[in-house]
Amino acid sequence: MQLEGFDYQRVPVADGVSLNVAVAGTGDPVVLLHGFPQTHLMWRHVAADLATDHTVICPDLRGYGDSDKPADTGRTYAKRTMAADVVAAARALGHERFALAGHDRGALVAIRAGLDHPDAVTRLASLDVLPTLDMWDVLHGVRASVAFHLYLMAQPPGLPETMIAAAPDAFFGHFLDLWVRDPAAIPPDVRAEYLRASRAAVPSIVADYRASAGVDVADDTESRAAGATLRMPVTVLAQDWGAALGYDAEAVWRAWAPDLTHVTVTCGHFMAEEAPAEVLKHLRGMPA
Repeated sequence: MQLEGFDYQRVPVADGVSLNVAVAGTGDPVVLLHGFPQTHLMWRHVAADLATDHTVICPDLRGYGDSDKPADTGRTYAKRTMAADVVAAARALGHERFALAGHDRGALVAIRAGLDHPDAVTRLASLDVLPTLDMWDVLHGVRASVAFHLYLMAQPPGLPETMIAAAPDAFFGHFLDLWVRDPAAIPPDVRAEYLRASRAAVPSIVADYRASAGVDVADDTESRAAGATLRMPVTVLAQDWGAALGYDAEAVWRAWAPDLTHVTVTCGHFMAEEAPAEVLKHLRGMPA
């Protein structure tokens, strides 16, 4: 499946790695990064609207969708590596500076891009995720069961890949069903595409998650110790996870993003599909 009205390119971003990228529109560039277990198609409503007055760039992250899926060598799926992909893709398309929005896994990539490439990212939006260090810190006791997949895919290579590959549609479909409040927001053809893409990417998806329990923690710990923050304006849209898990969500974010707009939404996790008008309102309202 493709985004209607978008042109598709394979954009080289690193040695032997190209991303599948959809591009449309003219004007100030904005890059939209998808989450798990999805592809760039999750932005179909938001991207079409933004393309009326922006250049909209929607890649599949490395390891997902129709982008390349290199074997993991330790840092292959570090968010630092994936963030460099995004900057390289935008540059290859002629954009040295761009606004950046990410959902779920894509938001983790966006955060790292903002920390590592502050001169490239003019503004940043994060949809329904916490920065990596804080994500692990807020998970305690039985409440951590909501994130069981984080712990499963953090295990050494072999076991998680084997378990997930044994029933991939059941595994990935579980999250598509559990995390959506309005099932109609993900119609059957789109759901089938997400399952197809995820089924074909089990090793790389696991490697992405494994990185978040290893090299990403190390990178974020180093950034925090150095006092690094996101220097651009940051907009966060999130469910009320603070109430559910017992933490002050806005305070957690403000430690990373001094120029912060924090919004609690009432839709489910897949907000770009469940509440595209709400997401668009805040993306368009981000300071230039």
